[in-house]
Amino acid sequence: MKKYLSDGSALRRSSWLGYAFGLAAFGLALALRFALDSNLPPGFPYLTFFPAVILTTFLAGTGPGIVCALLSGLAAWYWFIPPFGSFGMTQNTAIALAFYVFIVGVDVAVIDAMVRAADRLETERAKSAKLAEQHRTLFEELQHRVANNMAFVASLLMLQKRTVAADPACASAVFDDAAHRLQVMARLHRKLHDPVSLEQPIGDYLRGLCADLVEASGAKGIVCLIDADEMRLDLTRLTALSLIVNEVITNSLKHAFKGREGGTITLDLKRITSDRVALMVADDGPGLPAAAPSATGLGLKIVQGLAAQLGGEVSTPPTKGMATRIEFAA
Repeated sequence: MKKYLSDGSALRRSSWLGYAFGLAAFGLALALRFALDSNLPPGFPYLTFFPAVILTTFLAGTGPGIVCALLSGLAAWYWFIPPFGSFGMTQNTAIALAFYVFIVGVDVAVIDAMVRAADRLETERAKSAKLAEQHRTLFEELQHRVANNMAFVASLLMLQKRTVAADPACASAVFDDAAHRLQVMARLHRKLHDPVSLEQPIGDYLRGLCADLVEASGAKGIVCLIDADEMRLDLTRLTALSLIVNEVITNSLKHAFKGREGGTITLDLKRITSDRVALMVADDGPGLPAAAPSATGLGLKIVQGLAAQLGGEVSTPPTKGMATRIEFAA
């Protein structure tokens, strides 16, 4: 029954088909009324027309139902209400026609209201199904993100454990560093889940992130120069990218500007191919000492792990200061 009440039925979708059905229903009702005329007592001019009007409105729509009702009323008036064979008007004729108009009007109005109610119900059901699917997707995404975050925390603690094992005297500093990183991670997640942040161009987002890190460090005179191509990253990839930027910029703020006022950090995010993106973060500090190892350090290991999540690789191209480049899949 629901599919017949819905505007999705074939008769309701096609205007000409609906009106053709209405004309056919009227013709059948008229033929049946003529066939039964000799067997019916006086006073039943509309007997076969009422079902035709109701079925037409129910199956084909309000417009075809009104047309069928109008033709049926005229046919009954001309052939089956005295004086027969004319549109003569008497008091009895007027009363009969008034009752007919009232009855078919109520029938059409009630069926039309039923159809509209069914359409609204179907729309609400579709909305509810869509919302349920969105909630299911969000829940799955939340589970996935929580699992990723827990894995990141576990990896971070394992790295810190190795540091403590190598030098037990630095345990307090190591735990402070781990707590700081987790606080930064929590702050980034709050920022990333802010709808305003998600609607920002990625260049503006990175500019704000860099400014927040500089302000939190208390460093003075540090300028962040951001150059980012317009692109959209999903929340998981943007989270990993943000944590990478946090690690690299925090490292620059700690080591690149010691003993000097001011400095510059540049961040470039460029699409190098249709499916590859390169992130370059550099400072104008003194760079790594010549004797410093190039592939050790907790911060670098964290950056390498995050880059691996993006399907990318980390490199440190030679520059005047310190530069970190990550190329990853878009």
